[in-house]
Amino acid sequence: MQRIPEPELMTTKEQVDAYAEADFSSGDARTVALVEQLLDETGSLPDNPLIVDLGCGPGNITFRLAALLPNAKVIGIDGSEPMLAVAKQRSVDAPGDLQFICLQLNGIAAHLNNSADLVVSNSLLHHLKDPELLWSVTQSISKPGCRVLHRDLRRPSTLAEVHDLQQQHLPKAPSILIQDFTASLVAAYTTDEVAEQLRRADTTLLRAWPEDDRYLVVSGLVG
Repeated sequence: MQRIPEPELMTTKEQVDAYAEADFSSGDARTVALVEQLLDETGSLPDNPLIVDLGCGPGNITFRLAALLPNAKVIGIDGSEPMLAVAKQRSVDAPGDLQFICLQLNGIAAHLNNSADLVVSNSLLHHLKDPELLWSVTQSISKPGCRVLHRDLRRPSTLAEVHDLQQQHLPKAPSILIQDFTASLVAAYTTDEVAEQLRRADTTLLRAWPEDDRYLVVSGLVG
């Protein structure tokens, strides 16, 4: 099935409200569990590390990372100001050293050059028309030995599979979430496509693999 890109940012009130109210706890927990697994495999982070959550949306993963690593400074970055408004409101009483910044992906490197100890994203890659940008930004903001964990949807082979996945995982969700989920599956990259992106970016310490029936994971080290 041919990939059909979708808009890079979620800015409408309907989208922001739906994502803020939706229960993504299972997927969020899985992403953070993969971060824990990566740290178990590669060793502890430095004292007082800097963690960057790219495409953080309303902050679901950002808050979990702050709870997992309470000595870290955690920065959530997104290009959607309405999404960040939700994250900032939620952060008022949240523990940890948290910061939310509105930046487009191509402006992040100048802001955080060679400073991150851990870079994470969840469901960001499929929004990008130019996927190479994620890998170049990841490299630019990372210290040598930075841990990296990106998790995203992967594109099915047929529209029938898209429909089956929607029926299985979001059978009674609000219409905006169903619409976005199916569009995101069609906009997602395959594991082979991501592996080729990593090869072109010369990220030899990162690897991509498929996970369950609809996700892919990229993890490893930078430099």
